[in-house]
Amino acid sequence: MLSVIIPTEGVEQTAVATLSALVPGAAAGIVREVLLVDGTRNGVIERVADVAGCRFIGFDGPSQGAALAAGALEARSPWLMFLPAGAVLETGWIEETTQFIQAVSASGRERAATFRYARSPYADRGIGDALRAIGRWFVGPRGGQGLLIARDHYDRLGGYPPNARHAEARLLRRLGRSSRTRLRSRIVQVG
Repeated sequence: MLSVIIPTEGVEQTAVATLSALVPGAAAGIVREVLLVDGTRNGVIERVADVAGCRFIGFDGPSQGAALAAGALEARSPWLMFLPAGAVLETGWIEETTQFIQAVSASGRERAATFRYARSPYADRGIGDALRAIGRWFVGPRGGQGLLIARDHYDRLGGYPPNARHAEARLLRRLGRSSRTRLRSRIVQVG
């Protein structure tokens, strides 16, 4: 039903944190495959993928957009979920994601979803956090909030531009507010 694409930067701890939050989704049958996309070529993420039973995608690209585009190209499921390494989905995401997919499929209307951003309770708070919160309020979600989208819809939008700066933000802008839903499930960035 769902391919999860996680671009990594060669760091094991953040990739493992995200993978651990996906285990209940795999057990429930919603997560069909997980793709770890890495361009560092240090071998760390390739070993993590082997141990965790994920697919490893190595890519040569200059940006996060290139990693996301490479993962989407290799994904096999009709629905795509893009998560940054270190993003942990909180309890309840499985049921809500399933309901969203079923509702969009039944309506025939193209929609995508992001998760509700939640700060890590262990992170230091500062003025930068307040400014980012204000930015999310006015501008909308950022790539760190994940993205759930049907493959057909993703392809019609042109996907992530591989060579563009801020590719995640560009795709979210192309989606627009009217075809984007914010799910109640929260996503916490660790590490």
